[in-house]
Amino acid sequence: MKLPGLLLLALLAAGAGFAQERREVGLELVLLADGSGSIDDGELAFQRQGYAMALTDPEVVAAIEDSLYGTIAVTYVEWATNTAVVVGWTIISDHDSAAAFAEALLTPPRLAVGRNAIGGALLEGKRLIESNDIDAPRAVIDFSGDSIGNSSGPSIAAARAEVIAAGITINALPILRPEDGRRAGGNLEAEYATRIIGGPGAFMVTAESRATFAQTVRRKLVLEIAGPGHGAQDRRRAACCGG
Repeated sequence: MKLPGLLLLALLAAGAGFAQERREVGLELVLLADGSGSIDDGELAFQRQGYAMALTDPEVVAAIEDSLYGTIAVTYVEWATNTAVVVGWTIISDHDSAAAFAEALLTPPRLAVGRNAIGGALLEGKRLIESNDIDAPRAVIDFSGDSIGNSSGPSIAAARAEVIAAGITINALPILRPEDGRRAGGNLEAEYATRIIGGPGAFMVTAESRATFAQTVRRKLVLEIAGPGHGAQDRRRAACCGG
């Protein structure tokens, strides 16, 4: 009778050890990119390429390597009526791991469809952070889009408040499309500054055009990796708020 009991205890101890095994990084970052109907297939591919180029840029890789932990965890998610994980949680610590993430980002088909559901997208970012096997001192949702509509699901205000209450920062990347005019009543930046960003050190960086998109994403990633208190001058156009 002793052997089965000892075996059971050993199995329970092993299971507990496995359950407690978590990965530790300096930052959990959800890249929450617009995949709604206002973004056609060509623009969707362009956005993915922009993020892939930014993540593998030497300046971004150096920011990761020089950070306190030397690692970040990233997932890329596209949002519309539904949300879809394009690349799951990946720990990036050097150029090779960044390049592997970038390569994985460019090939999947379009998975998010429909109209805007920004509130639901923010809550899905929160769920992805809270349900992973990663521990980090900071968690950030990097929200990008070209409009402020919310056709279904939770309201933006309620979702934003819930995310911030959980200690998660929301940064924003409003995408201006000069050929269509500025969306959200002509002032998308003001809407994102007042209705989207929030939490410790929250800020916004604007993508002015297709030509500068990857460069803008790169600058934003460097600021996010550095964290609050770094690059204050570079955040002059950002609207910082504490929720």
